[in-house]
Amino acid sequence: MNILRIIFEDPHLIVVNKPAGQLVIPGRGEGQGKPLVDEVSSHIRKKAYVVHRIDRETSGLVAFAKDAKTHRELNLLWEGREVQKTYLAWVLGQMDKKEGLLDYSIKAFGSGRMGVDPKGKPSQTRYRMVKTEGQASLLEVEPLTGRRHQIRVHLYHAGHPVLGDPLYGQERPVGGASRLMLHAYRLSIPHADEALKLECAVPVDFHYSP
Repeated sequence: MNILRIIFEDPHLIVVNKPAGQLVIPGRGEGQGKPLVDEVSSHIRKKAYVVHRIDRETSGLVAFAKDAKTHRELNLLWEGREVQKTYLAWVLGQMDKKEGLLDYSIKAFGSGRMGVDPKGKPSQTRYRMVKTEGQASLLEVEPLTGRRHQIRVHLYHAGHPVLGDPLYGQERPVGGASRLMLHAYRLSIPHADEALKLECAVPVDFHYSP
């Protein structure tokens, strides 16, 4: 059973650090485990409202509203791109530039896969290289839009798939990593008349060994 790791909590908002491998909302099929929303609801002893999601394989910050009014307000902030989300990603190889913008439209295909397609929805991801080790690079990544699997699809299309990715890569999991090396580590939200800036440390299994 997972221990709920609370990063921030007030009467209206709660932000927690999700472990890799846990769903945010209930999924299909058996053996999915208890979703994060249920754990948060148990903690606050009432319904937790889902504001946004991160992939099951991704770890890091996830925000929930404690009431319908806050849920509406947060949804508007997300839709208006007023929330800044920053991820860390270990990727295969080295980017051609130290920083840049990945600007590729994304479309849904079969079997839950997403892919770059001119007929897809406009999608942008900003990245900055933090360091390189062996055949891998650690990137700081900021999705400017919120498409499903956006970071993973953009980096795969750019020729640098996320290590451990079981879905996007020539070999899977990419690089033989034990988990998807994608971590939502920073979240900046306008909240209660201030800019709430939250961070959570990387988990112990988020590392690359050349």
